[in-house]
Amino acid sequence: MNGEDDNMGNYFQAEIETASREQIKKWQDERLVKQVKHVWDNMPFYRKRMEEKGVTPDDIKSADDLHKLPFLTKDDLRECYPYGLLATPLKDCVRIQSTSGTTGKRVVSFYTQEDLDIWEDCCARAIMAAGGTNEDVCQVCYGYGLFTGGPGLNGGSHKVGCLTLPMSSGNTDRQIMFMRDLEATILCCTPSYAAYLAESINERGMRDQIKLKAGIFGAEAWTEEMRHDIEDKLGIKAYDIYGLTEISGPGVSFECEAQKGMHINEDHFIPEIINPDTGEVLPYGEKGELVFTCITKKAFPLLRYRTRDICVLTEEKCSCGRTHVRMSKPLGRSDDMMIVKGVNVFPSQIETVLLNKGYAPNYQIVVDRINNSDTIEVRIEMKENQLALSKGEIAAYEKELVSALKGMLGILADVKLVRPKTIERSEGKAVRIIDKRNLYQK
Repeated sequence: MNGEDDNMGNYFQAEIETASREQIKKWQDERLVKQVKHVWDNMPFYRKRMEEKGVTPDDIKSADDLHKLPFLTKDDLRECYPYGLLATPLKDCVRIQSTSGTTGKRVVSFYTQEDLDIWEDCCARAIMAAGGTNEDVCQVCYGYGLFTGGPGLNGGSHKVGCLTLPMSSGNTDRQIMFMRDLEATILCCTPSYAAYLAESINERGMRDQIKLKAGIFGAEAWTEEMRHDIEDKLGIKAYDIYGLTEISGPGVSFECEAQKGMHINEDHFIPEIINPDTGEVLPYGEKGELVFTCITKKAFPLLRYRTRDICVLTEEKCSCGRTHVRMSKPLGRSDDMMIVKGVNVFPSQIETVLLNKGYAPNYQIVVDRINNSDTIEVRIEMKENQLALSKGEIAAYEKELVSALKGMLGILADVKLVRPKTIERSEGKAVRIIDKRNLYQK
């Protein structure tokens, strides 16, 4: 069933999105058993992990046995780059998507055509949950290419039947021109870019020329205050969407009109919440680290993947009629990753650049949000032989580091070279990050 066939409210696949909890459990049981066998047969890396834990596919009879399986982490994905976790013949794969590299190694996710169809279905569900129909004009301002944001929402928009504007990110003047001229009704981008667009539209006095009714915003953390500000300035309803490249991309979960958590597409992904220190599975309502198991993905089917996002799951009934479990906005991270301008940034990436350039690993990262746009400054201690340099010579070194960091991070970071011993030392874990954005809700 798709959006054109279905007249039941704002569902893309009503019989799935409103299925009984018993039916969802049945799908998960059947698909997990089949998926574990698929992984065991086709992914030697994970089969070895299972053997080390003394688990075989015969031990997994339903989703109740999920806890018996070993976890996967991003370090495993880096170790297996590029083909070590591929579970289908390469000839069956039609696309890759990728995250930014953290220590020079990217995480690459593979997709069969069936995997892409499922991913696009999930994004279509998100668009229809935001009120989208085949009469809407959907402007996709997420980045295209290796980043999953653009391709995911683009495909979902097509499935709903929207007129799709594949704008990608940037070029704000052109964004606003197309938004006005083609009367875009749904905006898909990062929340910080939505806020910048809102500011730009209002500065131009064009608010009454914009026909937007809804926004689907993700790829970075944002507060309820930011949501309300965007809604007020654009006259829209702003919906959250969640995903990660390792699992598929945006559309793993999405908000409905209730705006009380994001519905997880449980027919494709089984969520768990664990204690990040012990790995113990926690009950619904408890705060912990989010773990996902892909039960329908064929090319890159991760089992018990640790997202490092801290959140809460709830199975309380939702007013929208959807029955799938909801997750809160991420409340923080269990690692040191930051999301800046929609891009994953790790201190280890910056450290790699500094060491390659001959600098000591004494640095500090200051992240802020100014005029609704993320900023990142990296303070780096000079080498001893740079102390006598002129301001112009120091600026040249800073410019060189800006370029090197851009190559690693994929975004521009300001660089400030400071005198040795300026950055405070710590006897415990070094305080590398000062994040002034106050993004996570308490």
